[in-house]
Amino acid sequence: MAGSVQQEPAYVLHRRPFRETSLLVDLFTLNHGKVGLVARGASSARSATKAQLQPFQPVLVDWTGRSDLKTLTHVENRPGVHLGHGKALYSGFYLNELLQKLLSPFDPAQELFAAYIDALQQLSTAGGDVEPVLRRFEMQLAASLGYGFHWARAMDTGEPVQPDRRYCYDPQHGILAGSDDTVRLTGLSGRALLALADSDLQDADARRTAKQVMRALTDFLLQGKPLNSRALFAGGRSTDR
Repeated sequence: MAGSVQQEPAYVLHRRPFRETSLLVDLFTLNHGKVGLVARGASSARSATKAQLQPFQPVLVDWTGRSDLKTLTHVENRPGVHLGHGKALYSGFYLNELLQKLLSPFDPAQELFAAYIDALQQLSTAGGDVEPVLRRFEMQLAASLGYGFHWARAMDTGEPVQPDRRYCYDPQHGILAGSDDTVRLTGLSGRALLALADSDLQDADARRTAKQVMRALTDFLLQGKPLNSRALFAGGRSTDR
């Protein structure tokens, strides 16, 4: 990953102090996926870079470096959305943490980048109903990581889901008609699965099913890594995540 990159569209996923006046920053970029870089001097009193490197703020960045950890050489802010406070803001931090912990470095994911922009836009106008936005993004992230599945088909039998039956879910296979030791969830409503196949996240049963399934898949992908952003929802007594 040698050489320089200029004017790369990106979002800040996470940043933390580094040495006395610098920052370590994880970016989600359009053409290079997740990129870690050093913003040298960004925490110094004379630097404006720290204020520019804010979560949910679209930026154009330049970097250089031959190692996996790049050096930021320029950052330019672009117009973006405002998530405000409460559920929308907590949801944004949740999306950022998923991307930070699940994406592999330098693995381009342009469709997921577009989905992230859409999710931020939807969160900024969602009011209190952020749950459909979270579920859709989780599904898009899962598909990008190779764990997408069909809501309306049982993968062990190949048969369409029936509305009056109950089904299981396994992160490595998807929806199943039968159960074995790998199954994470059982008793899923066929009617709810068919609603989700039609992208219906307004039905209450479909919402509950989507949350159960995506939580099981996310936990499987995290492999025990904690999600600090879940504590924000718990502190606000929200059940969206």
